[in-house]
Amino acid sequence: MSGVLHSIWAHINGFEYWPEIAQGTLDTLEMTGLALLFTVLLGLPAGVILFLCSETHQSARPRVRRAQIWTYRLLSFIVNLLRSIPFLILLILLIPATRWIVGTSLGVTGAIPPLVLATAPFFARLVENLLREVPSGVFEVCRAMGATTRQTVFWVVLPETYSALLAAISVTGIALIGYSAMSGVIGGGGLGDLAVRYGYQRFDTEVMLVTVAILVLIVQIVQWSGDRLIARLAHR
Repeated sequence: MSGVLHSIWAHINGFEYWPEIAQGTLDTLEMTGLALLFTVLLGLPAGVILFLCSETHQSARPRVRRAQIWTYRLLSFIVNLLRSIPFLILLILLIPATRWIVGTSLGVTGAIPPLVLATAPFFARLVENLLREVPSGVFEVCRAMGATTRQTVFWVVLPETYSALLAAISVTGIALIGYSAMSGVIGGGGLGDLAVRYGYQRFDTEVMLVTVAILVLIVQIVQWSGDRLIARLAHR
């Protein structure tokens, strides 16, 4: 038994791609973290706007109501359009725009814009659905106290839904990890790029298995951390 363990340990030590694996892991964490930050910054306001312009919360004034209807239709169309495009196709379509925005379509920097555009609409829909599940009595009570719908959302509803928002952010972060791996197909960097260049193009099964194992580990850590944080907030 000890001989087998010694052989396995020697094989692990002899693996020549550990520096590339370590850098790829850091690149994956960097692009996922930055993309998640921008996704929340864009998706949260978009989700709130979709909710406030939905049929339930449209103003009684005709001019304002018409503006809300057109805002909802336009924003909903953009969200549905971006969500309907497969991520790999979106990566290719956005190459010229990505080069214009960040100066390159390769590496960690080049992967962030398409990652954000792929996940921000998804997160916006999560936020909209989350707000729709809030009991209507909350809005009625706040309205009776003189608060507007926007004040109710930002001062009452969102602070009271931290745990649900964290769950949505956790789900979006896990989706981003998968998307970041797919970005390696066009040289997006990270573990996905290593899996394509070494695991697929060079038929190196060991590199493929190691990158998959690390991606699975990252997903498990993100999910576990999110669950623990949500449980802690729920008990407060």
